[in-house]
Order: sequence, then structure tokens, then C-alpha cells
Amino acid sequence: MNKYKQLASNTIIFAIGSFGSKILLLFLTKLYTANINPADNSTKELLEITANFLIPLVTFSITESIIRFGLDRRYSKPKVYTNALAITGIGVMIMLAVSPMLSILPFVDGYTWLLMLYVCTSSLRSINSQFVRARGLVKLFAFDGILATLTLFIFNVIFIAVLQLGVTGFMLSVICSDLLSAIFLWFTAGLRKYFDPKSVDSRLGKAMLAFSLPLIPSTLLWTITGFSDRIFIRYMPGPEGAVGEAAAGIYGIANKIPNLVSMFSTIFFQAWNMSAILENDSKDRGRFYQRVFDAYTSFLFIAGSAMIVFVKPLSAILIDTSQFPEYGTAYLYTPVLVMAVIMMCFNQFFSSVYAATKHTSHSLWTSLVAAVTNIVLNALLVWLFGINGAAIATFAGYFASYIIRQKDARSYIYFPINQMKFFLNVVIMFALGYIVTHDIPGQLIILAVGMVFMLVFNRSAIVGTLKQVRRR
Repeated sequence: MNKYKQLASNTIIFAIGSFGSKILLLFLTKLYTANINPADNSTKELLEITANFLIPLVTFSITESIIRFGLDRRYSKPKVYTNALAITGIGVMIMLAVSPMLSILPFVDGYTWLLMLYVCTSSLRSINSQFVRARGLVKLFAFDGILATLTLFIFNVIFIAVLQLGVTGFMLSVICSDLLSAIFLWFTAGLRKYFDPKSVDSRLGKAMLAFSLPLIPSTLLWTITGFSDRIFIRYMPGPEGAVGEAAAGIYGIANKIPNLVSMFSTIFFQAWNMSAILENDSKDRGRFYQRVFDAYTSFLFIAGSAMIVFVKPLSAILIDTSQFPEYGTAYLYTPVLVMAVIMMCFNQFFSSVYAATKHTSHSLWTSLVAAVTNIVLNALLVWLFGINGAAIATFAGYFASYIIRQKDARSYIYFPINQMKFFLNVVIMFALGYIVTHDIPGQLIILAVGMVFMLVFNRSAIVGTLKQVRRR
């Protein structure tokens, strides 16, 4: 099987396993907006982001090492898995010791132990699922994704819609779902035979940590970017109605439709990251990267344009405004956030270069650019424009990082990029975003023409890559 076929095959498997479940998760937005008010939704999102901030600290981002070392045949898989669990165990003990310090965060008050359980179960599930993927069991990995989403959906319905537990119900839903997933993988993938305390290898452990430690600040900085948006909106003074707890909750809901783009990207990236590592030593890897990146960017621009053009009907489907009508304004902030997510996806692609070539330290300082840009602009723009200011700051942070990464990463694996085409795509998408959020004469016709143009303008790269897939 050629490398294009392998990438396509893995992508299809991950898509089958993820697409339905991810769509199901999006419909949870309707459940949240029907049962949780904007202020409590802001608390829910801040707790979720805090957990995502703690997980790489607790695990030392060792899940990235599981993929990199687990796919490399030079390393023993039992040693990789056992070392990952041992390292995470140390991280959990440290977290429990310092957990009282979390009380300084006002939104954590009353949820500390739930947050700890959230981090522990999510970390364990992540280790098990990534090790299953590193073993090449992509079908099981995908199937587990479906089961985990179904259980999460069911638990959310029980704890939030039926028992009306609100934020507590959300935390319990994630904990129960992740725990069941970890147990399921332990038995079905036979992980017991890969866990052996005698397999702890200090030399391999150091190598895995040397690879993953630079990724901790990088992961945290991406998390800080999303965290700072909500903190500035929630606590900073600004335009009336565009800042405060409710505004932060609306901003969180506005991010749900952009997550559709992120969903497609995540499905692809799970397969691409494996291919990038396996093809790292091939002679024509630059050409491989070029073809894949061209198709990837074209697809994202088309998908992102569709999200923007259809933002109103999508919002009507996903958001319940019957109980809390203020959620109805969320679509106004979505187009810029779609562009921000697309830039984040491009940054993710270049991170695969750093992972494949073991230059993960570059993920750190390029992520720092995004975080600093985001925070500085948030301080200024949220004060001036409220929610819109945070959305613009998010885009600017990811775009600044992209500008640097596309040059730096290609110094390790060079492949050409059509910069003019890239720039034109960005301009047209912003124009579509402006049109869809303003009352402009002939709006529907203009949006239809713009969508057709994006399809025609970006189709060649996708078609060319599909031809490579068909070749033997």
C-alpha cells in the first residue's frame, strides 16, 4: 500500500469512528443551552479548560511520546506503555499534593475533587487510547471513540437533562465516560500483558521525557490562548452586554460551530501524524508533505467557508434559545472564530514536522508567540469590543504563530507553499464572514457566488491528491 493510500485508509477509519460521535457531541450544545444558563456555562467551560491545562502537566505530555516511540520498531512496546503509566503516576501524586492551591481560582470552588477525578480519568484514557493507536489498532481506536462519545452523551442526558445537576453533572459525565473507555481498552486490547513494573526503563523514560517535556509548555500555551479569552471577557470591563459571565458563556457557545472544522482536522491529523513519523526517512518526504498540505489547506478553506456561509441555520440547529434567548447572538462571533480554528489547524500540521524530526522544542517558542499575541490583544480589544475583540485576538495569535512555523518547520522538511493562494483564501473568508453577519442587499446571492468560487479555486489540490491515492 503506498503512503497516500495508507494515509487515506487511516483517515477513513478514523472518520468512520469519529464523525458520527463528534456530530453527536455537537448536539450536546443544544442540551447545554437548554439546561445551563450562560453564566454557569462559562463556569463549565473554564473548568473544562482548566482540566485540559492540568492534563499535560500531570502526564508530562507523555501521550505524544507514546505515539512517537510506540510506532518506532526500535523500542519495546511494553516498556513504552509501562514507562508512560509510571511517569503519569508520579504526575498524579504531585497534582494531589498541590491540589489545595487550585482554590485560588474562584470558579473552581466546590469542584476541586471533581476536577482532580476529571484529570485522572482523562489522562488514563488518553494513555490507553494512544497506545492502542501506536500498536496500529486503528479500528479499535476508532470504535472506542464511538463508545466513549455515546456514553458521554448518555451520562450528560442523565446528569444534566434528567437530574438537573448542571455543571456538576457535566463533570460527572466526563469522568464516568473516560473511566469506562479506559477499562474497555484495558481488556479488549489486552493492555495487561504490556504492563510490567519490571519493564520500567530509566534510559527509555528519559528519552520519552526529553521528547515530551518541550511539548508541555506548547500545549499549555495553546490552552492559555482559549483560557485567556474567557477570563478577559468574564472579568474585564468593556462594552455593556459584551463582557461578564453571561458574555463569556455566549462566547463559549460561539466556539461550537468552529469546532466542526476542528473535528475534521482532528480526524485527519490522527492519521497524518502516524504517516509523518513512518515516512520521516523517505527520500521524497518533501513532495509527500507538499501534496498533503495543499489538499489539507484546500479542504479546510472549503469546509471553513461552508461553516461561515451556513452559520445561521447551523446555529439554529445546534443552539436552543427557548430558555435563554441571549444565546441567539452567538452566531455573530462565529466567522472570525472559524478563521482562528483554521489557523490553529495549520499550526497543528507544522507541529507534525517537529514531532517527526524530534525538534519538539520549536513547538514551545512558536506557541509562545501565539499566547503572548493573544493575551496582549485581549487586554486591548476586549476592553474596546468585548466578545468580538476576543475572537479577533484569538485569530491574530494563531496567525502570528502560523507565519513563523511555516518558515521554521520547512527548514527541517522543505516543501513549497503557494502564499498568494493562501492569502486570497483568507481574504475571501473574512469577506464572507462580514457579509453573513451584516444586513447586506443581495446577501444570499453574494454568499452563494463566494462559496462556488472557493470550491472551484481549491478543488485542484484535492483532486490531485486523490489521484495519488488511486495509484498503486
